[in-house]
Parts: sequence; structure tokens; C-alpha cells
Amino acid sequence: MHVSTNLAASPLYAPKRFAPPRLPMRFLAIWVALAVLAAACAIFLPRSVAPTTIQTILPFVAFLSIAAMGQALVLMGRGIDLSVPAIVSLSSAVLLGVSQGSDDRLGLAIVAALLAAVCVGAVNGILVAALRLNALIVTLATGAIVGGLTLWYRQGLAAEAKVPAALASFASARAGGLPISVWFALALALLLTAALRKTEPGRRFEAVGANPRAAHATGIRTMRYQAGAFVLAALLYGIMAILLSGFIRNPTLEVGNPYLLAPIAAAVLGGTAMSGGIGSMIAVLGASMFVMQLDQASKMMGLATSWQLIVQGAAIAAGMWLSEAASRAGRR
Repeated sequence: MHVSTNLAASPLYAPKRFAPPRLPMRFLAIWVALAVLAAACAIFLPRSVAPTTIQTILPFVAFLSIAAMGQALVLMGRGIDLSVPAIVSLSSAVLLGVSQGSDDRLGLAIVAALLAAVCVGAVNGILVAALRLNALIVTLATGAIVGGLTLWYRQGLAAEAKVPAALASFASARAGGLPISVWFALALALLLTAALRKTEPGRRFEAVGANPRAAHATGIRTMRYQAGAFVLAALLYGIMAILLSGFIRNPTLEVGNPYLLAPIAAAVLGGTAMSGGIGSMIAVLGASMFVMQLDQASKMMGLATSWQLIVQGAAIAAGMWLSEAASRAGRR
């Protein structure tokens, strides 16, 4: 029997064609949306993309980015966190109370503010991960309790209480032409990206979020990772609260109010899957810029608050649709 030796003609030995690397379309979608929004603003509302305007909103983009990264971690762990405003206000109040406006007590005040935030995150994590309670209800309840405690604590402080001068100078400083808060946001995004993609705990965390039962079957302690997401997120909220308080100089009880839904919107627009396991901190940065630019453009157009909320809701819905559509196209 004659056996063909033309191996090159066999499919098994056919030379492999060059295949370009797959692009994470789910995370690229927000950058496309941001480019479209910027182009539309440049045509119809050029003042909203003027250098002075961009420099003005950059610190607030950074603050939202840090909070949204924390929310993204919670979403990746199959949770949700509605206690963000309460944690931010608590950390800010503790910073004011412990520091008493003195630079000598600034270090102690920062530690106390971060510790207060982490404690609230630990309570959220234990109730959700260990006791299997609904994250939405738990964080809503803890937010209300922490809000009450913060109100009680602030009653003992002067209404005109200010952060130490050293913190105010630092939070308002610029480096390389960018606000210091922007560098913080970039550093945290890169650090979290490296931790999630390049370390074993990061990959295990993503596995827990994607499929907790399968992760548990392989020996991963899912409870630890799910609770840890709330703790790490609370730490990010505390960092943001310190930077925001220093930037404002005289923060009030309402300092955390803008960060109830905006971090969720930025996290979801950045491609973070609410079903868990999928997220990109770099995309969250782009989504934070999109949300802030949209808000700034709405205000410059003189839209009423009701219409601003409608525009924001429509943009968020469109962004989610674009993200899912791009993700399906990438899979095909």
C-alpha cells in the first residue's frame, strides 16, 4: 500500500497562519465612546474641551476613578457597594477630628481615617461573604448606620473645621502639569492591574468572581476573596476621601454624596461585569473621564437637573449596550 509522504498537504502539518492578538473589545468600547463624546463636544460645545476646563475637572476625574476602581473590585467579586458615600464622609470626618487642623497630627489622622474605612469594609465583607446576606441590602444598611455615626461625630467638631495645611497643599499640588490626585489614580490603576493579571491571588480572585462554586471545588477559599474585595474597596474609598478632603480643604458632611451611583456607572461603563470575574482598571479610568465630561457638558449647556439625569442615564444605558455588543463581537 502506497503511503503519501506529502506531509505539507496534510491539514495536521499545514503551516499556521498568522493570527493577530485578540483585542479586549469589552474594554475598548468605553474609549470609543469617550472619543465620540469628545468629538461631539469639540464641535457643538468647544468650551467643554478647552484646556482650562479639562484642567478644572481632572482632579474630580481622579477622585471618581479611585472610587470606581473600588466599586469594580466589589462587582468582580459578585457584590455591589452602596455604602461608598457613607465611608467617604466617615473617613473625611475622622481626618478632621483626629488632625484638628494640625500638621503634627496629620500622619495619625490619615491612619485613623483609613482604618475607619477598612473597618466598615470588613463589616460589609463578613456579612456578605460569611453570612451570605444580600450585598445590596447589607451595604445600604451599613451606609445608613455609618452615616448616622458620622453625623453624631461631626456634631463635636467645628463647622468650619479644616484639614491640615500640609495636606491641603499636597492635594492641590501638580506634578508634570497634572494634579497629584491624577497620578494617584494612575498609580493605583496600574498597581491593581498588575495584581489582578500577574499574581496568583489576583487570578484566584477573578476565578472566584467568574464561578465561585468551581473555584471552591479547586480548593480556593472563596469567602476570603469575596470579603477581601469589600475591604480593599473601602481602603480605596478612604484614600479618595483623604485626597478629596485635602483638595476641598473644608469638607462637609455631604462630601461623599456624589459617589453613590457615579462609581457604579463608571465601573459598568468600563466593562466590569456585574455577574463577576471580569474587569479592567484602565477601562474604568476611561469611563470616569466619560462620566465627568458628560456631566460637565450637560452643565455648560444649561440643562436642568432633571434633564442632566436623563442624559446621564441614557448615556450609561448606551455605554452598557456598546460594551456588551463589542464583547459579543470579540467572542465571535
